[in-house]
Amino acid sequence: MKKILIIGVILIVAVVGVGAYVLLSSIDSVVKAAVEEIGSDATGTKVSLNEVEISPISGFGALRGFRMTNPQGFAEGDAFKFDEVSLTIDVWTILSDPVVIKGIVIARPEITYGIGKNSTNVDEIQKNVDDYAGAEESGSGGGGGSSEGPKIIIEHLYFRDGSVTVSAPVMTDETLSAPLPEIHLTDIGKDGNGATPGEVASQVMAAIVASAKQAAQSVDVDALMKGAGEMADEAQKQLEKATEGSGGAVDEATESLKKLLE
Repeated sequence: MKKILIIGVILIVAVVGVGAYVLLSSIDSVVKAAVEEIGSDATGTKVSLNEVEISPISGFGALRGFRMTNPQGFAEGDAFKFDEVSLTIDVWTILSDPVVIKGIVIARPEITYGIGKNSTNVDEIQKNVDDYAGAEESGSGGGGGSSEGPKIIIEHLYFRDGSVTVSAPVMTDETLSAPLPEIHLTDIGKDGNGATPGEVASQVMAAIVASAKQAAQSVDVDALMKGAGEMADEAQKQLEKATEGSGGAVDEATESLKKLLE
């Protein structure tokens, strides 16, 4: 009987060991799929990642080629892109709950601050993320989220040497750039038993939006609007030239154009 118990214990340990090995050996593909799926659901955009490389032994890793498109209603293109993200995971927590990430450094992030008719692209993304986190918390699953599953603690998260490009495509093709103030967040999820992906995304997005707005306020918006004004003047000249000799119709069309451009 004792022999059978010993053999049973050995078999259980072997199965658990094999399962852990399979999970750890496939951690790159698991992380890539999670970032793309959860990121897209949470932000209401398309999130893509070219490559993930994490050592299950040391916990050091890198995520390369991160792209997040603009939300619906804004110009095509990327709202955020990071060429490389380095991170360090506490390997002893990979198979536990919460998973502890000791540090994440996002180097040279590029953010496009797009000004739309009624909002900005970063504000829309933040709203989508907050809605997703709320759905997670309530368990309604409205954003595809769930409060179940492993949670996360991030001890340190940095955004360094980033840039913000301010654009207003509804008014002008001109863009202006400014450096992104460094972002350093600490102890995300440490107050409770870790944070859900939605909660992490909500905190991170709030910091990014605040920093991006600070950078946007530092650019010469008058120069951006000057470009829009020059486009308006040219459009008016072209309209007058095209409708020359049409009498009152020209005056009416010109006045309408002025109001629209204002």
